[in-house]
Amino acid sequence: MELGKGLFFRQLFEPVSSTYTYLLADEKSREAVLIDPVLETVERDLKLLEELGFNLKVAVNTHCHADHITGSGLLKNRLHGMKSAISRHSGAQADIQLSEGDKIHFGKQHLLVRETPGHTNGCVTLVTGDQSMAFTGDALLIRGCGRTDFQQGCSRKLYESVHQKVFTLPLQCLVYPGHDYKGQTASTVGEEKRFNPRLTKSVEEFVDIMVNLNLPKPAQIDRAIPANLADGLHEV
Repeated sequence: MELGKGLFFRQLFEPVSSTYTYLLADEKSREAVLIDPVLETVERDLKLLEELGFNLKVAVNTHCHADHITGSGLLKNRLHGMKSAISRHSGAQADIQLSEGDKIHFGKQHLLVRETPGHTNGCVTLVTGDQSMAFTGDALLIRGCGRTDFQQGCSRKLYESVHQKVFTLPLQCLVYPGHDYKGQTASTVGEEKRFNPRLTKSVEEFVDIMVNLNLPKPAQIDRAIPANLADGLHEV
């Protein structure tokens, strides 16, 4: 998809963990950013980059994932000069340690970092320069949100993060989550403010909902977290 102002955008999917990877590129300079790459789909992503003639500058993880191993480390080994990025609060290794207000530049485009902890301490939402798109990782999902029962999770912090850092964006801003398990691909800030069954509640109701989710442990957590703390390269 070629969007306005020379921005290329492509949404990609990894079916085992239901993870979305996002490719954004500046049409003129051909510089690109990859959000939340997955180890098992690195070859797919490399082929697409080559076919489209993009130069991947940064692979950024929205947080230290527990359900899959990031592809950022392997991508660095394959692409000279590419850098990895993650929140400085994540405790994970990366070339670029991100903080609130940082900008990830690619050509004339950029992504603005908004810290949105709660699912983990190191969650960030990445917003395009014109605020038309927000990549929310696991903080805000379509009609849902990330769990808060492990990895420094805190329901109150997540509620505050989404309301202060995501719901303050323009209503028409497109929301692109880290995962979806029901075949949905995108939402908007306005939709989620109206229809999200968890985050439209009071903070006390939200905390009660999150405490009682009783979700199973992610299948890959025992191998994913150690690997992702090492930029995806631990025993891979």
